[in-house]
Amino acid sequence: MDIYLLEAVINGLLLGGVLALLALGLNLIFGVIDVVWIAYADLVMCGMYTVYWLHAYGWPLWAASLVAIAGVAVLGVLVHVLIIAPVLRAPPINQLPIIEIGDIFISFARLLAFGFALVGAVALYVFLKRSYLGVAIRAISQDREIMGLMGVDQRRIYLVTSLIGGALAGLGGCLLVLQYDVHPFLGNTFGPLIFMICVLGGLGNMIGGFVASFIISQIISIGGYYYSTEWAYVLAFTLFIVLMFIRPRGILAR
Repeated sequence: MDIYLLEAVINGLLLGGVLALLALGLNLIFGVIDVVWIAYADLVMCGMYTVYWLHAYGWPLWAASLVAIAGVAVLGVLVHVLIIAPVLRAPPINQLPIIEIGDIFISFARLLAFGFALVGAVALYVFLKRSYLGVAIRAISQDREIMGLMGVDQRRIYLVTSLIGGALAGLGGCLLVLQYDVHPFLGNTFGPLIFMICVLGGLGNMIGGFVASFIISQIISIGGYYYSTEWAYVLAFTLFIVLMFIRPRGILAR
């Protein structure tokens, strides 16, 4: 195998971990609240700026990351209270060292981000499967009207969901700041990509979004190796359109 192709595959896999984390956050919010946060990636940008400025002022990276996660989590709640809640009834609408293995060079920053992204994804999965709040969140995502009749405080679940989604966006920002430049238009870069992944996997379907993240990341990485990054994105969006004709509700929709 071409050694550079193998390197592209590995980089695509590592990028897919972070994209999967962000898609999990957006899918969690959509599955429960039934509202798509188009500006979700902008929360990621806020998390990245928080880490950048705090670290620039002398904060350790771990402390800046904790503040970013907590801050963006609170921001997620504010977005829900100030923007989402009033329209809830409306229709749904390498800055770190490089690891060298033989002739393959792997970004330590991406490897670190991939590891933390998987930890976050597993933690969310365990929370949704094992905790009372997690069961309530999954139940409301399946039938919010019936859960309301059974005495579940829907507004409380909505706030918890927005808090978790915001925290995942904050964690995503902490991980992406290790790999990308920080600028105000980051949401324009990752917003459409995350939304496309969620739609491809099936809106509200967290397993589907997780799988779709790795499919899209591999297309972008391998396509960028053979052609260019721009053409790789064109190829990814073309595949997305074709699959929407074949599986309009997502590749893992039931």
